[in-house]
Amino acid sequence: MPGQGSGGNVLAALCSFFVPGLGQLVQGRVLMAAIHLAVGGILWFFFLGWIAHILSALDAARFEPKVSPGN
Repeated sequence: MPGQGSGGNVLAALCSFFVPGLGQLVQGRVLMAAIHLAVGGILWFFFLGWIAHILSALDAARFEPKVSPGN
């Protein structure tokens, strides 16, 4: 998978903007998706959920997969 700026990261960032953690799930990062979703839920309880949406989208957009030496 290509790095930053790739179409996959843009799609993941858009998904995470609407539902925190969805973009991470699209990228195959299940644990990070669960963390973003939980933090978003907690922040929405205090009416600060918009912060979770923005941070989740930024995390998805900036994601660069680790490349193993064999690839």
